[in-house]
Amino acid sequence: LTSGEEKENIFYRKRQVILFILCVCVCQSGAETLRYSLPEEMERDSFVANIAKDLGVPLSQLAARKARVVSEGNEQLFRLNQNTGVLTAKESLDREEICPQSDTCTLVFKIFFENPLQLIRGEVEVRDVNDNSPVFPEKEMVLKILETASPGSRFPLESAQDKDVGINGLQNYSLGPNPHFSLATGTAKNGVKYLELLNLLLTATDGGSPPRSGTAQVRIVVVDANDNIPVFERETYEVRLAENSPLEQLVVRVVAADPDEGSYGEVRYAFAQASERSRQLFQLNPTTGEIRMVVKATDGGELSAHCKVQVEVLDVNDNAPEIALTSLSASIPEDAPPRTVVALFSVRDRDSGDNGRTECSIDGDLPFSLAPTFDNYYELRTNAALDRERTAEYNITITATDWGRKRLSSQESIFVQISDVNDNPPEFTQEVYTMSVTENNSPMLRIGSMKATDADAGINAHVNYALVRQEGKEQPEVSVNSDNGDVYILRPLDYEKVRSFEVTVRAADGGSPPLSAQAVLRIVVRDENDNAPVLLHPGPDSSAAGELVPRWAPSGYLVAKVVAVDADAGQNAWLSYELAKATEPGLFRVGLHSGEVRTARAVTERDAARQRLIVLVRDRGRPPRSATATLAVALVDGFSEAHLRVSEEAPAAEPDGPLTLYLIASLVCVSALFLATAVAALVVKVWRARRSETETLPTFPTTATESSAGSLPRSYVYDVCFAAGTVNSEFRFLRPLFPCFPAAELLVEESLGWQEMIEGVSELLERPPRRIQQGSAAP
Repeated sequence: LTSGEEKENIFYRKRQVILFILCVCVCQSGAETLRYSLPEEMERDSFVANIAKDLGVPLSQLAARKARVVSEGNEQLFRLNQNTGVLTAKESLDREEICPQSDTCTLVFKIFFENPLQLIRGEVEVRDVNDNSPVFPEKEMVLKILETASPGSRFPLESAQDKDVGINGLQNYSLGPNPHFSLATGTAKNGVKYLELLNLLLTATDGGSPPRSGTAQVRIVVVDANDNIPVFERETYEVRLAENSPLEQLVVRVVAADPDEGSYGEVRYAFAQASERSRQLFQLNPTTGEIRMVVKATDGGELSAHCKVQVEVLDVNDNAPEIALTSLSASIPEDAPPRTVVALFSVRDRDSGDNGRTECSIDGDLPFSLAPTFDNYYELRTNAALDRERTAEYNITITATDWGRKRLSSQESIFVQISDVNDNPPEFTQEVYTMSVTENNSPMLRIGSMKATDADAGINAHVNYALVRQEGKEQPEVSVNSDNGDVYILRPLDYEKVRSFEVTVRAADGGSPPLSAQAVLRIVVRDENDNAPVLLHPGPDSSAAGELVPRWAPSGYLVAKVVAVDADAGQNAWLSYELAKATEPGLFRVGLHSGEVRTARAVTERDAARQRLIVLVRDRGRPPRSATATLAVALVDGFSEAHLRVSEEAPAAEPDGPLTLYLIASLVCVSALFLATAVAALVVKVWRARRSETETLPTFPTTATESSAGSLPRSYVYDVCFAAGTVNSEFRFLRPLFPCFPAAELLVEESLGWQEMIEGVSELLERPPRRIQQGSAAP
């Protein structure tokens, strides 16, 4: 071949090898069965295989997926190291103990992976080692042979037993050298070698390397002639026996007869070529022949015959199924999807046929189901959504039942705990919390608590509280404890400034991501009696307010009215008035709630001309707060004289001319809107007539209807007093005056023109105080 052809041939062969390896790998992957072998009697922790390498799984995945090995049966024979991926034998394995009377010994194990759940089957064949020698049932066997026995006669001997199998098991027999006997061996249907005549030293040898052997001494006894041997009725006895048969139950009765007489005709029975296990299970009556297995009958002359007893053990449903839990999740999250694997277990029944066929079920109406996998393995899965808040744990009872006529069952309880998932937000006990605090409180005062609960568990149920900050608004005067929801007022509050306010509180749990809820916190400030009444009239800056009372004033005459307000609220702002002190206490009285100062009786000539009254204004708070107003009352016969006396007593002050002018101008402007230009001339004429009579008192009409056509109706009649040089010019609304007092008076009608009004006011300001009045209607 050329070099190119050689290269092509080599490439073709390499490709075949690669395809073969891939094919083998694919087949092994599909079968998911690992096969290994191990000699018996190896030391503890002996190496079996490298599972990680054989499966192609990184070592990090073994620990992450919680890989572990589970052997079939109750005893665990192997160990898997998650760090190295090496499978080792936990103890020294004895094939004869693990698999007695079996030519092959295969141990089945399974490798389990979690997240996701994966199951890989493995087999370990325990290879036999020649560690057992053949053993004869008896060290010495005695044969009684007639002296007339012809050459070639056969005499069965007890077989040797070897616990090893295969080439290490029993292979042949040998007989010590002698001139009279030879050894003949045979093989039974079950493969066991037997021998039919022996003499002297009998040796049994196995095929191990090195070979092992066992010996027995054969002693030959030559007996007198016994012409007949026992004869069984049947060569083979076949019996069926239930496995749960009671002890000493009669299985079969073998019968043999011997036509000889005397002791040569007496038949006795014994086992021949029976295994040690058979000898342990059955008993043979040497006289009656009641039992089974291979039985030898011997007459009194030591001649014997043989028959076979075959006992078929019938299976009886006397074993309940066995449930072996292989894998169990400690807990599963409540948001686990349906078909999530919770546990893996196997069911085994030692019976056979329908007696060993099993089925599994779950007791109760639970959100779980069973799914068979392979080799009598079942998966416990979820079949519905879970909710930890409704059911936090499940006690699942699995029942395994066989198919026998009398059905047997067993149960296994699996405890499954549902782990919490943050799927519930906190819930406040109220949507709106209303709390109250009294003003002027101490800083960091606790006024209540907000409570939110979370149906989750653990960190998902831990609630933290916080205020919701709102842009553009001042920082609230309240704080909420983040752990327990206690509400504190940071600094003192003033009811007169803030009577109530609202904030939003958020409750968030500790889940990831956290869930939250909000509630409104309304703070109501309660009033405290921290404000005394404030006087509006008379003003607080005036030492004493002067009032004029005519000498003819009757009882109930309104002298003045004390007006006060209180910045507090409720009963703290309910004011009451009382006369605290007076020059003549019996002359005046004060309205309890109105503050009106009136005469308690008619004024007499004996009353002092000057009266001083102190009015106490008190609220109804606890403790109550109060203020006092001082009134100076002059009892006069005429207002001009009274004002002169008040002026002399009061310090001089500059007349408040502009204020009076503004008041009159405002009054004129309001009145001018209702004046008609048609009556302007008449008003001018009346004003000029009054001007010529400056020192005489005018005559007033008795009623408003007697005035001129331009007079105001009764509801627009005013009583105005101007005083030049007094403490404070006044514009007062007074009660109707009945008889006129000696004073200068001027009638002002709304029909006056603007120019005439200004001139009249200027002239009045240059005169002593005069009284201007129109009509006598009520103010």
